Amino acid sequence: MISGGPKDGDSNRARKTSSRKLSNMEIVDHMVRTGPTLSFGPDDLKGLSDTTHNDALVIRALVANYDVARIFVDSGSSINVLFQETINQMDLGEYKVEPVVMSLFGFTGHAIRPTGLINLPLTLGKDRTSKTRIVSFIIVDAPSAYNAILGRPAMTIFMAVASALYQKLKFPVGNEIGEVQGDQKISRKCYVEEVRIEQKAVKVGHDDRPGPRGREQVNLLEENTPMTAEEECEEVLICPPTGSVRVARTIEASLKEKLINFLNENKDVFAWTKKRHFGPEKYAVIQGQVEELLKAGHIQEVYFPTWLSNVVLVPKSSGKWSMCVDFRDLNKACPKDCYPLPRIDQLVDSTSGNELLCFLDAY
Repeated sequence: MISGGPKDGDSNRARKTSSRKLSNMEIVDHMVRTGPTLSFGPDDLKGLSDTTHNDALVIRALVANYDVARIFVDSGSSINVLFQETINQMDLGEYKVEPVVMSLFGFTGHAIRPTGLINLPLTLGKDRTSKTRIVSFIIVDAPSAYNAILGRPAMTIFMAVASALYQKLKFPVGNEIGEVQGDQKISRKCYVEEVRIEQKAVKVGHDDRPGPRGREQVNLLEENTPMTAEEECEEVLICPPTGSVRVARTIEASLKEKLINFLNENKDVFAWTKKRHFGPEKYAVIQGQVEELLKAGHIQEVYFPTWLSNVVLVPKSSGKWSMCVDFRDLNKACPKDCYPLPRIDQLVDSTSGNELLCFLDAY
């Protein structure tokens, strides 16, 4: 089961708003969709190599006109996933990748930060019973036996019903029914490969080899370790006045000492100032203006978190957004200018005797 991502908005506030709207919705009985009835029967079992199986439903479909195999149909996933390795084999230059803030969570609670979000045309079925819709895929850079995962959003868009028992995905196409047949052989291969990948990840996660800087890594989240409430934590200063972190009071003394030493040694890789979050619309505006500044050569990318400053979007009278940078912390650390601003009456008097006055815009 996969949860998280930009479902109902790419922020916790947007999700809460969506939840409140859903709880206040009224059921409208007279709004009945027309179309064929989707059902499964004995005829759908024909062609299966084993009718007593418990194989997952793995299909193939056209994604952006690419024939993509190993697509896992997962009704337990709140998002659709397209893995980075699959995208690397596709030429998707015309499609824009949007940023994603919210992390993804599996049933174990481990978080994965997505690479981005991309909207691609997905075609299910063949010939006259085929159906194409624009589907939002969350890009994940992680090893997987599958090329993509179709979750509940895709099932809703296609009004599809999946059956792992019958190894079919059915959806309405006008007054007819389109369907996609699963591949049991590929499904079983993917299962074996996925288990091997997960076993390898578990072994790597419990390895005590040196970290990227040749230092001892501290495994902060062992298996079955519950999250700690804030009131059960104590504040620990990290090389004052750098910042502070909260550590569980119940943690062992030896592990606590290793943890604090580890954070002190790596304090330069943390941004100790708070990052400001925006909604999807504002993130798109920020990304566009940053790309324009990079293209013009006005700014360049650096890795220097000491003076990491948030951007601020200010609404214009035209309804558009103007991007500014919050340099208040930087201004506080800069020496003050001891020369006061000139008096406006002196500026006016200084123009006396001149024929022209130039107001040059430094834009």
